[in-house]
Amino acid sequence: MSSHRSTEVDAVVIGSGPNGLAAAVTLARAGLSVQVFEAETTIGGGARTLDLGLAEGVVHDVCSAVHPMAVASPFLRQLDLAARGVELLEPEVEYAQPLDGGRAGIAYRSVERTADGLGRDGAAWRRLLGPLAADREGLVDVALGDRRSIPRHLLTTARYGLGVLEQGSPAWGLRFRGVEAPALLTGVAAHTITRLPSLPASGAALMLAGLAHGVGWPIPRGGSQSITDALVADLLAHGGTVATGAEVTDLGELPRARAYLFDTTPRTLVRVLGRRLPERTARAFARYRYGNAAAKVDFVLSGPVPWVHPEVGLAGTVHVGGTREEMALAEAAVAAGRPAERPMVLLSDPAVVDPGRVGPGGLRPVWTYAHVPAGSTQDVTEAVTAQVERFAPGFRDLVVASRVVPAAQMDAHNANYPGGDIAAGAVTLGRVLVGPRAAWDPFGGGLPGVYLCSASAPPGPGVHGLGGWYAARRALRARFGISRLPSLAPERPRGA
Repeated sequence: MSSHRSTEVDAVVIGSGPNGLAAAVTLARAGLSVQVFEAETTIGGGARTLDLGLAEGVVHDVCSAVHPMAVASPFLRQLDLAARGVELLEPEVEYAQPLDGGRAGIAYRSVERTADGLGRDGAAWRRLLGPLAADREGLVDVALGDRRSIPRHLLTTARYGLGVLEQGSPAWGLRFRGVEAPALLTGVAAHTITRLPSLPASGAALMLAGLAHGVGWPIPRGGSQSITDALVADLLAHGGTVATGAEVTDLGELPRARAYLFDTTPRTLVRVLGRRLPERTARAFARYRYGNAAAKVDFVLSGPVPWVHPEVGLAGTVHVGGTREEMALAEAAVAAGRPAERPMVLLSDPAVVDPGRVGPGGLRPVWTYAHVPAGSTQDVTEAVTAQVERFAPGFRDLVVASRVVPAAQMDAHNANYPGGDIAAGAVTLGRVLVGPRAAWDPFGGGLPGVYLCSASAPPGPGVHGLGGWYAARRALRARFGISRLPSLAPERPRGA
């Protein structure tokens, strides 16, 4: 991109994902001049909905599709997405885990209804997740905090911590006696694309499963882009700007500013800052680990997925991996650098709850990810199809069109996904507890006024905007002397 050094602004944000936009909105609402630079031609990073040209009138979420954190996030709650026209549609079934023989684990919003369907494991499910769901603010406080503040809800923190220790260790087999309940929880843990069991995976599982019962796993009407559009509209309304197709390769290409916030991986931050970065910081960021990967397959179907278990067809999200043991084997293979014979597949069927996603002739999008080793060039279309067909015979006969993006090509549409790592870093215990490097401020970029605000920083991946919000709050205090946070609530029209 061309240089803009002749201009000067208060703050520059590199990257227009949910975290970058959250940072930009927070700074702009504080009265600062803000410019956002996005390398892609479309805005939104991990929250974009595009026409892939697979079928007329059918659009696809290119990254994230289901958004429990959009409901739970303190930042997005204050922003009030509903007041900005974003409709978050909740399916009757939050998520499901199909099993052989027509069985399935089914997670409803209600803990009691879920437990009733888990037979002899119902009481154990209720004891584990009921208290977390009942205190969703406490759950968010401990699981989605900035990793430096002391959680305020001590009882929920203790319950969460004990649950993480149990489900993240070999003791994970002690609570449940059947097949459905452990599979149902493990499918959620597998979102981390790491070995199972592990403490980081169990932490994610208890948070997401608790949120399923506490706030639901909704799908935005029209796609994830609606969340991005709401953020961009607020930024523009407060004087901010967004430049697309503007890849940043060196700090010298950017306007002079008092704060630079990177909604990028540490790899990009180091490249852009170059020799300006202290050697010690550069070495620390160079040690930042990237993780296992996902390959994406977008399908267009001529009808609903024909799941054997009818209630699976009511779910907005389906974890297609079989039993707990099968998923653990698949994730172990991926961690060892081998493609799994039966990979873990995540599937979202937005038309289950959003009929507007159905195009002419009844064609509908289906969104899938398959877990693969980092940098894999494998075309996983057949592997994904076979896994879904296993629990939904006739699925392949409904496929009208498909598009695969191998893991090695995922960063072509989002530089924060190197080698297909959609979590922007390996989900390790060190990253979860400490952040991207050993430093008191996990958002510090190594130079005064430079911040890391992406999914690589706390609290990690997800469409919640919290990494950007936390980093912007630090920038407001340290760089601009603003200690009072700006309101995020929508302004009422004059005369209303």
